Amino acid sequence: MPELQVIARYSVSEGKEDEVFGLLPRLAEASRAEPGNISFEVFHALGDARDVVLLERYDSPRAFAAHRESLHFKDLVLRRIAPLLDSRVVTTYEADA
Repeated sequence: MPELQVIARYSVSEGKEDEVFGLLPRLAEASRAEPGNISFEVFHALGDARDVVLLERYDSPRAFAAHRESLHFKDLVLRRIAPLLDSRVVTTYEADA
């Protein structure tokens, strides 16, 4: 089964930066501890820190599906981070090993 590369692009709502940036390290740490997670990195765009990209790699589509069902994803992303964003776009790619 191929690895899965996930690119999540967040546009943080103005005035919500501190709250979101305080939650992202918790999300990264919890996600890195998941079975099937290969990497989870957070990047801020040069010139606009509100533009955030999460680069996530999973050993299979099944591992990514499990990530999206995890308690920390539902709490941190869906309940706490997503309402503080202007936009959230997630794309997935089959990764060459």
